[in-house]
Amino acid sequence: MSIPTTTLLRTSALALVVAAGAFAAACGGDADGDAVASGELSGTVLLDGSSTVFPIAEAMSEEFGIANPQVRVPVGLSGTGGGFKKFCAGETDISNASRPVKDSELETCRANGIEPLEFRIAWDGLTVVKNPANDWATCMTVEELRRIWQPGSTITRWSQVREEWPDEEIVLYGPDTDSGTFDYFTEAINGEGGASRDDYTASADDNVLVVGVAGDAGALGYFGFAYYEENTDRLGDIAIGGGNGCVAPSRETIEDGTYAPLSRPMFIYTKDQALRKPEVAAFIRFWIENSPALVPEVGYVPVADSVYADDLQRLEELTAGGAPAMEDAAVE
Repeated sequence: MSIPTTTLLRTSALALVVAAGAFAAACGGDADGDAVASGELSGTVLLDGSSTVFPIAEAMSEEFGIANPQVRVPVGLSGTGGGFKKFCAGETDISNASRPVKDSELETCRANGIEPLEFRIAWDGLTVVKNPANDWATCMTVEELRRIWQPGSTITRWSQVREEWPDEEIVLYGPDTDSGTFDYFTEAINGEGGASRDDYTASADDNVLVVGVAGDAGALGYFGFAYYEENTDRLGDIAIGGGNGCVAPSRETIEDGTYAPLSRPMFIYTKDQALRKPEVAAFIRFWIENSPALVPEVGYVPVADSVYADDLQRLEELTAGGAPAMEDAAVE
């Protein structure tokens, strides 16, 4: 994905200057503090998690790296659930998530001495997609989608959904069970997270799903809006009848909530131990400050300015004077 950079370089530099000043004061002039104050950050920031958040994380990593060539920010792609497994095991600094952390994941983190710190970064709309050859399914109700995707569903042909639709096979594509997109869709459509028929082509890579739907005339699938928007020449979308008539996914309908029930927030999570590392805290600050400009560039919808402002204030509080003391705790 090509990400424009020219509009962000000035704000990127400003974000780093502010971050440097905050950490110089916090570190009291030690070696790390001197490095931050001079803008010479170094080290590695480890990210993993959601395929839906991946385009934002990758763009942030690239932009941050331009201004901070001595900091590596590799972005893994294990799905939301897989990302939390690594995060709660202490293997990553930041976990990208297309849903909130589950209670079971929170318990695992806390058992390992990790308290997840949540930042909401953007809005996404799960898009129900079809092959462009499909000229009949322009709108589907939540109930129709439930009948197709619920556990034990026997619907295999379009004519079983509506009699007037052609007697052609439905070929299903969707995220795998480690995906936050899978969790959200099954919760919104089937009423229970994780409840889904399993006889469909599943992948953690949304690009695989794009190729599958684009290559099969009877295909039906779902994934994040950004991947649909990037492939409108290869895919068709289906408006959703969620009680307010048929509403198609768009940045406007996702932001104003009329694209229901498939609009959802996205998150990143970090932890006290990671915020001890100046490069991690500087990267998170960079992410928050640049989100209003960069999030739309990669096809998502920014959250309200007040949310970003609150997150910046919370980050200041978390890093003021250094991270909370944890005697003998290793920096991860």
